[in-house]
Amino acid sequence: MSLDISPALLAQAEAGEVSQADFIETVRTSLPYAYRVVAGLREELGTTTDEFVDNNTTPTDDERAQLLRALASNAIRGSLEEHFGVKLAFVNCHRVAAFRPGAEQGDTYREFTSQRTQVLNQTPELRSC
Repeated sequence: MSLDISPALLAQAEAGEVSQADFIETVRTSLPYAYRVVAGLREELGTTTDEFVDNNTTPTDDERAQLLRALASNAIRGSLEEHFGVKLAFVNCHRVAAFRPGAEQGDTYREFTSQRTQVLNQTPELRSC
């Protein structure tokens, strides 16, 4: 299971609307490593004029699982992007980047998310991720 859903959040969903703030809080508490990585990237992006910043730290298996769950879900990923005001990109099973919104139309984003970059970021040590 990706998220630890509280009875209150489940009741919201059953009623038809889920609060963005409540959903993000659930993501923060359910996937703390993934949330911290994105928060840190957003903070770092705010200190530079670079087109993107990335985290290429090799996580533990549990941390990697959080990243995979967060970034594989459109709802979770989209909520993180909206909450932090970034466009996320993901290569391999741990290299997460934060781009400024709208960057997905640019060459740097397209290169970061290209098949070429995926191939170049493969290593035997990460075969199981």
